[in-house]
Amino acid sequence: MKILQAIVITGCIGFVGFILTVLTSLFTASTFYLWLIPIVTLFFIMTVNLPIFEVWQKRTAKKANLFILIISISIVIGHILFVKYDRSLEVVSSQDTDLTEYIPYSEGTKVVQLNEESTLKIEGNLPKLDGSTALYPVYAGFAQAVYPDKDYSIEESEVVSSQTGEAFERLLNKEADIIFIPKPSEQQYKLAESHGVQLKLTPIGREAFIFFVHAKNPIETLSVEQIQDIYSGKITNWKEVGGNRKKIRAFQRPAESGSKTALIRVMGGKPLMDPPTKDVVSAMEGIINETADYQNKSDAIGFSFRHFSEDMVRNGKIKNISVEGIPPTIETIKDGSYPFINEFYAITLEDNDSPQVDRFLKWMLSEQGQRIVSETGYVAVE
Repeated sequence: MKILQAIVITGCIGFVGFILTVLTSLFTASTFYLWLIPIVTLFFIMTVNLPIFEVWQKRTAKKANLFILIISISIVIGHILFVKYDRSLEVVSSQDTDLTEYIPYSEGTKVVQLNEESTLKIEGNLPKLDGSTALYPVYAGFAQAVYPDKDYSIEESEVVSSQTGEAFERLLNKEADIIFIPKPSEQQYKLAESHGVQLKLTPIGREAFIFFVHAKNPIETLSVEQIQDIYSGKITNWKEVGGNRKKIRAFQRPAESGSKTALIRVMGGKPLMDPPTKDVVSAMEGIINETADYQNKSDAIGFSFRHFSEDMVRNGKIKNISVEGIPPTIETIKDGSYPFINEFYAITLEDNDSPQVDRFLKWMLSEQGQRIVSETGYVAVE
């Protein structure tokens, strides 16, 4: 009789737990409850059945069930609060910047404007421009100074931004005439070679490659070797570099991004560790597996370029860290003291025979072109 009673009770509680698990799987993508519900169900089955076999008194079982209920509710509340906190964290990615604010000739555009007439004007056969998100304000400023006043859609016009990797492919396929990106990676050079084309790199400005952490992280500076060791996986805890005892979460970017290429150069030949990943839904490509964008948790470290981090994203919850005690500033870029300084380029194909392109490139290096570079927030070439 006791065994039958236990079987009935186990079946009833188990059925309720099963229904709750199924409903949870239908209405939430979280695996937290899919683990919690079966565990709590198992504990309830045990505490209810123990008095039947006189292992526990009924009063003890009731107290145990009440304790399990309180603990379960506390765990659920804690999980909900953590999820809300996690979703509230700033995510630093190229999507954080509204590039529509920099469209040439648009009302209220933020692009740098010359106080005088440009010494170069191109009216027809406009060179098609593309490039990285961080550099769009620069070449949008070039376009507004040189190109005629008309609509320049950021998705489909002579002045677009499809980000570093896609812009590079568009250049190779001759869908873009000039792209504005950091120095190409070895893989991109090989890709150009496979297309049978030669690249022409015209440096038009300089920028600092920076690393940033949560604003409350006590770390203010790291050495080059420490940064290399963090991203190779040799250093795994902030305590090892003078910080809090927390595991380091070192975020990376997709392989084709300009900042990832810059990170590889920082590594000086040391291999990068495997980065954290997550599934990202892209409107153009569906669900893809991509390197995670930086999420501003207290244990995280990320990287970018100074202007993008400071002036375009304006994320008050992160702070740039110094390298070898030298902060990434316009002054330390100009005097060359900051360790990680990158030139960025206007890249064309060597066989491009457009006279408009050559004239435009020369103008970018003129006093007017370099003034746009400086006033946008970057450092002009000398």
